[in-house]
Amino acid sequence: MTMNVAVVGAGSWGTTVAHLCAHNEPTMIHSRRQDVADAINERHENPRYLEGFSLNPDLRASTDLAEVVGTADVLVMGVPSAGFRETLVDLRPHLRPWVPVVSLSKGLELGTRKRMTEVAEEELPGHPVGVLTGPNLAKEILAGSAAAAVVAFTDLTIAEKLQDIFSSSLFRVYTNTDVVGCEIAGALKNVIALAAGMADGLGTGDNTRAAVMTRGLAELTRLGVAMGGDPATFSGLAGMGDLIATCTSPQSRNRYVGEQLGRGRSLDEIIEEMNQVAEGVKSAKIVLELADEYGVEMPIATEMKACVTEGRSATDAYRGLVARPATSEAAPD
Repeated sequence: MTMNVAVVGAGSWGTTVAHLCAHNEPTMIHSRRQDVADAINERHENPRYLEGFSLNPDLRASTDLAEVVGTADVLVMGVPSAGFRETLVDLRPHLRPWVPVVSLSKGLELGTRKRMTEVAEEELPGHPVGVLTGPNLAKEILAGSAAAAVVAFTDLTIAEKLQDIFSSSLFRVYTNTDVVGCEIAGALKNVIALAAGMADGLGTGDNTRAAVMTRGLAELTRLGVAMGGDPATFSGLAGMGDLIATCTSPQSRNRYVGEQLGRGRSLDEIIEEMNQVAEGVKSAKIVLELADEYGVEMPIATEMKACVTEGRSATDAYRGLVARPATSEAAPD
């Protein structure tokens, strides 16, 4: 049976997911920019975010939200966390009942501290809601490199049905029922990636990066489990896999922001030159609020929050981490 896929959000990852879906099912993507929609329709490219990469010629684009969403059998939300709720409100009148909703966003809502699936459940009651996540760098996937991801729904039957929509010969999609764990891992690893990038910007070596990533994984696992996630999720694609890619790749926006902070640039200057969102900058404060709520100690996240909200320097942040008393590796820190 044909499944019409609607992707809302034509950034680099939303466009890439739409490109993948278009190989399997009729797919339409929504862009707020007419020039982006025209480029996808006429030249099968998105030069604003993915210059030099060709898209599936069957992928169609529109700036009309009702046109994109109205016939959807699956709704994919590729919208950053800051605009996620507002976009759901806008599309709600056009979405048919019971259509599954898949979030691509790896962020948390400012103010409410909610995950994007929680936001979707509030704004679209009655719709099954899940997440597609993992170590997925858009340009590598479009270039034809093999990759893997996880589609997570509490209802395994829905996850298995959607698995085929996103999969290709080089993009392997696994299922998971741990929505909380998958989503928290995706949001928290962005904060750790700031720290990994900062280490590179300061000129430290591979040992430092490895230590940041390992202890960062311990931090996000502690909080994720406290919030109801399955410990196994954090050693899988949504956790360790995504953390490795985001902390080491030059394509990672969050790593880039951290690296530039490590080189002494101001956050405002860095953000101004970027045309996409680095979710870790917004998530750092929320992560610390959640850590306080659940009684979880997160020293790396604490230093990153100070850097992005209080102007703490990268040098002082790393001094603060090194100065912490040594303890058991199994202890909180």
